[in-house]
Amino acid sequence: MTETLTPVAPPALSSSTLDEIIAQIADDARRRRAAGGGKPVLALDLVRTHRIGAARVPVESGGGGYSKRELYELIIRLAHADPDVPHILRIHWGFTEERLRLRHGDKDRRLLEKIVEGTLFGGASSELSSAAVGTYTFDTTLSRDGDGYRLNGRKFYSTGSIYSDHLRITAADENGETVSVLIPADRAGVVHADDWDGIGQAETGSGTTILDNVRVEAEELYPFERIDDVRRPRSSQPQLILHAIAAGILRSVLDDAAALVHNRQRSYVFATSATPAEDPQLLEVIGRLSAAAFVAESTVLAAADAQDRAAQYAFVHGEADDTLEEIASLQAAQTKVGIEDIALKAAGDLFAVGGASATRASAHLDRHWRNLRTLFSHNPTPYKARIIGERVVTGNPLPRVGFF
Repeated sequence: MTETLTPVAPPALSSSTLDEIIAQIADDARRRRAAGGGKPVLALDLVRTHRIGAARVPVESGGGGYSKRELYELIIRLAHADPDVPHILRIHWGFTEERLRLRHGDKDRRLLEKIVEGTLFGGASSELSSAAVGTYTFDTTLSRDGDGYRLNGRKFYSTGSIYSDHLRITAADENGETVSVLIPADRAGVVHADDWDGIGQAETGSGTTILDNVRVEAEELYPFERIDDVRRPRSSQPQLILHAIAAGILRSVLDDAAALVHNRQRSYVFATSATPAEDPQLLEVIGRLSAAAFVAESTVLAAADAQDRAAQYAFVHGEADDTLEEIASLQAAQTKVGIEDIALKAAGDLFAVGGASATRASAHLDRHWRNLRTLFSHNPTPYKARIIGERVVTGNPLPRVGFF
């Protein structure tokens, strides 16, 4: 069987084209903020048209041929323009990685062809239940119905699902075993409640997906890869994507701080300079914000290199190398622990250069802290730091759960 998918010629995604796409996304985000909000529909249209979701698919198969480092560089740029957009695509990019690893199967090859065509895949797994976070037990059920099945349940944190073309849903079958199905996002009985009310990442569609007696055909079932199977890659990519988004937000923090200082006309009688743009105290704050953005981005890209090595092994061999995977997971966790405090501090220090007028709601400068706080609230840092410490001191391996 040939390695190459049926080619679908993508639009040329040159550097200048990508610059233009990202500029359009940034302009649209500014317009929506000024209008009081709105969904990033234009951005997702651009993602589909230019097949940004196929960035990691090999060039000979019609994709972008990006390395992991290049993918994360793209994510940082997208987050700089609008942090909701790469967050929406987080599950899609993970789905793509799985299809690349499992590309020898007919189903997976066909799905890769859909990805190259611009189709977006989302998913919904987490539920608001009493089960401990990280366990793979679900109240959502899949039950027999003639030659097919019926899917019933409620999913939360279904980021990106409202914008996706297809959804992968996890559920419990009639024997209590975890199963996975892939269905069209607009199938009868699928309701996107769009009730996410978090303080940040407002338009990611991260709320409830309701599954009301949804029909599932037999061919829409997919094997559920258990997280404790060492042949399966760990989950460092979805973790590091969050931190790459944070790095992109820090670029915006720096931009906004520099604009505040550059455009300020008034200073204080006790300031060191009558001109804010020449005030060494304000310039020191800008320098620290610049350093924070650099440290966050550099750390993310260093961890991306570890993912590149792990992903290349999985692509060639069709299964993971757990040593490489653990290194990638460790570095993703270290990135989170290492950049969280400096990022949140930077988003607060932004106001130190702007004066009271910077706190006006119309300036929208509080969005940076709210977005960062929401991102970093995924998988609390104290637990990650403790587990890293245990590994350093005792050599214990990282837990094989979906949050590492």
